[in-house]
Amino acid sequence: MQFVILGLLLSEPLTLYEVRTRFTAGISLFYSASFGSLQRALQVLVRDGSVTVTAAQGDARGRKLHAITEQGERQWREWMLAPVEPGVEAERVILAKVFLLGRLRPADRAVSLAGVRAAVAEQADALGRLASELDAVDVPAEHRGLYHYQRATLDYGLRSSAVLLDWVDELSGDLS
Repeated sequence: MQFVILGLLLSEPLTLYEVRTRFTAGISLFYSASFGSLQRALQVLVRDGSVTVTAAQGDARGRKLHAITEQGERQWREWMLAPVEPGVEAERVILAKVFLLGRLRPADRAVSLAGVRAAVAEQADALGRLASELDAVDVPAEHRGLYHYQRATLDYGLRSSAVLLDWVDELSGDLS
């Protein structure tokens, strides 16, 4: 979540409420965040020097603006260009990186998308290998009903990985 917040702060300093509004307006489709979790993430970013916080000028309500620092920009860029780690959060990270891709310099967009594509391809390959292994097992008749639905979840993963791979390839084609 911290890198998504840094990406949002690239365009302008924002209050906590404005960060929340930006999450609600688009990012929440794939990345849910409570007001409290956003507040805690901003506090961590301020503590580590990635974000500064100042009082909004001329604001009687005492609003605080959060602005990204050079260190925060470097950290965000490194995250955008880093490989996507496999695991449960991979799809959410992939969607966050694509959502923020337009904030990268054009030359870096291809690098970021290549990392995203590699993660998606690795996931698809792993699911394909698992499917091959499972399909080679002779399932006893009394367990076939259970197996059928468990195998259906694997089919979902295979299909969603294929769609995600096609989507990333289309995005990569848009870069040329």
